[in-house]
Amino acid sequence: MTVPLRRGLVRRTLLTLLIAAPVAVLVAGQLGLLSGQQPVDLGVSAGRLKPPSDTNNSVSSQTNLYPQHPQAASAAIAALPWREGDAKASMQALLRALDAQPRMTTIEQTPDYVYAQARTRWLGFVDDLEFWSNPSAQAIEIRSASRLGQEDLGINRQRIKAIRAAYLKP
Repeated sequence: MTVPLRRGLVRRTLLTLLIAAPVAVLVAGQLGLLSGQQPVDLGVSAGRLKPPSDTNNSVSSQTNLYPQHPQAASAAIAALPWREGDAKASMQALLRALDAQPRMTTIEQTPDYVYAQARTRWLGFVDDLEFWSNPSAQAIEIRSASRLGQEDLGINRQRIKAIRAAYLKP
């Protein structure tokens, strides 16, 4: 094989790889291969949701309960205030706000706790969202975290802001 033919083969091979790799990742996401595993330690324990992730891909309204946590400062987000001082009405408003979010599925719901999952459109990454109605704070505590990766580019924070805006609408 001559040198020009080898160069052409290398170029075609590289071009094929450049096209095939993103397609393979997209197909893997659509098949659910990038969704990760649901954490087994979700829920409320002793008035606390699970701590924020150790990586920069979560937010929590309870970071003050974990002051030594490596992501305590960057993961902090405000809880949702109860609407009109009423826990039941607040949880109903939260459920309406979650229903308005794209690709959001409520998995578990009790009078004071909601667990939901958000899935990204193309790659099928799943984020776990927890909400607990804290009677002592008269607020809904929040935790939202990506299952996979080290960084979420602020997606969990943006999603909680969108939920907050929908929740606070009269």
